[in-house]
Amino acid sequence: MERWWFLTWRTYGTWLPGEEGFVGYYRAPVGPRRIDHAVGEVASEAIPALTKYAREQLVVEPVSLTVSQATLILAQLQETATHRGWALDAVAVLTTHVHLVFGVNGDPTPTALLRDFKSYCSRALNAAQSDRKQAKWWAERGSTRFLKDRDHRARAIRYTRDQENPFLVWLSDEVRHLVEPPA
Repeated sequence: MERWWFLTWRTYGTWLPGEEGFVGYYRAPVGPRRIDHAVGEVASEAIPALTKYAREQLVVEPVSLTVSQATLILAQLQETATHRGWALDAVAVLTTHVHLVFGVNGDPTPTALLRDFKSYCSRALNAAQSDRKQAKWWAERGSTRFLKDRDHRARAIRYTRDQENPFLVWLSDEVRHLVEPPA
């Protein structure tokens, strides 16, 4: 593989702007869009009025994943990667978000990579729910980090592997040599 990526995306309606430790962009009451908790910065304090406003904008209830959904997500991520010819390194699925480390050939845009994984996971989750389809599974955006070298790749894999309270963590056999065993 020529390029390695670390993607993270959240479930819809969770970790809203204004909540303590929120990571992402929002429009402040005065001035341009801003980002809180950028790399190397201290996490912001809660802004209750912003959180209340963000909650009022939700079009469906917030999504919390289940263990069975996590298993389905992993299977779909593996299928998508195989179909696209991408190499899946590590996956962690938690109640409110997904971490994914993988490699690609060529230079696809990071937003297209994120869109593909999220949309195929949504399709699989909806297919598994015969009673009703979820209008929104995921928050609008996500984090797309290019891993510029072997060390950054190994750190992303360890970070994914070492998540607290995951429903599942999966590592490919090919990457186990990149990371030391958990402590």
